[in-house]
Amino acid sequence: MRRLALSSLVFLLVLAASPAALAWSALGHRLVGALAERHLTPAAKAEVARLLAGEPDPDLDGVAYWADALRDNDPPRFKQTSRWHYVNYASGTQCAFDPAKDCPDGNCVIAAIEAQRRILADRSQPREARRDALKFLVHFIGDIHQPLHASNRADQGGNKFQISLRTDLEPEAYARKHYVDGVMGTNLHSVWDYYVLGSRGLKLQQYADHLDRQPWPPLPAEAASTPEAWAGESCRLIDARQLYPAQHRMDYAYLNAMRPLAEQRVRQAAWRLASLLNETLAK
Repeated sequence: MRRLALSSLVFLLVLAASPAALAWSALGHRLVGALAERHLTPAAKAEVARLLAGEPDPDLDGVAYWADALRDNDPPRFKQTSRWHYVNYASGTQCAFDPAKDCPDGNCVIAAIEAQRRILADRSQPREARRDALKFLVHFIGDIHQPLHASNRADQGGNKFQISLRTDLEPEAYARKHYVDGVMGTNLHSVWDYYVLGSRGLKLQQYADHLDRQPWPPLPAEAASTPEAWAGESCRLIDARQLYPAQHRMDYAYLNAMRPLAEQRVRQAAWRLASLLNETLAK
């Protein structure tokens, strides 16, 4: 009875006190960066190295989580940029982008990618501005490929869809208080951020090697190449692949079923990131 009561308590916990879910966990974002770096041209790779010189981990996977880490490392800047991580379409629409309604003042991931690419491409900009633009791009291109970061549902990309998840995967530090007797009180967005990829149990380089053994590129060359199109893909996947479970309780079966899609989106993000950087940083 005590175990049942504790599990019910976990499920009913209000998670507002926890940090709002962002996009892929550090593992997911670093996978995007690590895979993309393997497919840079020599010119792009040299410019990336020049821009990231002096960073604690001066490669794409090392800076991939920087934009989320601003929440703790630079709260004012995170507050200024927090709306750049996602796009919320009007509820019930067919994933059609309306900039005036969905991206007021350019505050959405679609506009952020376009703006940061312009800064990166402009060699008259200060090195620090171009460096940060590069770090934002690595992160935001990962964000836009996480389906729940481009949603047309009225639940903040699954943040308000509560989930009771039975899992052996330990939660991230901030969420451990919601993990009781192997049951995690969380939400659908966080399930996609952390548990779908993390539950495979591979370290970064092992996981990158595994994904890179699959055919490259992961999309045909004529695939849509604009951030607006990438967001539309994510939005349509929510219903097409039935990301929302019929019940609010789940276990490893859901994680295993959704992992191939999550890995596909990571690979597609990496390909598009590499393509964007190869074009933008070409000599």
